[in-house]
Amino acid sequence: MALEDHHSAYLARAVAALEPDGRARVEKLLEQLAEAARADARVVGFAAARRAEVAAGRVDPEPSNGLTEQELDVLLGGFLRIRDQEPRDDVSDWANAVVALLEDGLNELQKERRG
Repeated sequence: MALEDHHSAYLARAVAALEPDGRARVEKLLEQLAEAARADARVVGFAAARRAEVAAGRVDPEPSNGLTEQELDVLLGGFLRIRDQEPRDDVSDWANAVVALLEDGLNELQKERRG
C-alpha cells in the first residue's frame, strides 16, 4: 500500500470516527477556513470538499490535488493548529489525517520542482 493510500485510509477512518459533536465542530472549523480564505477559490474549494467528506462519511482520495505550494503551506499551518489546539480527540485525529495528506501533497510538489 502506497503512503498516500495509507493516509487516505487514515482520513477515511478519522471521518468515520467523528462523533456528532465532532462533526459539528469540524463543520464550524471548515466554515471559518472558507471565510478566512474567501479570496482563494482553491482553498475555499478544499474546505468545501472536506465538508462534503464529513457530511457523506467518505473521503476524496486526492484532497490536495491542484493546490499550489503556497496554498498547501497555508492549509498545513491551519490544520496543524487545529490538531495541536483542538480539545476534542476525534477532531484532532481528523485534523492530523488531513495534515498527513497535505504533507504528502507538499512533498510531491517539491519533488516535481526539483525535478
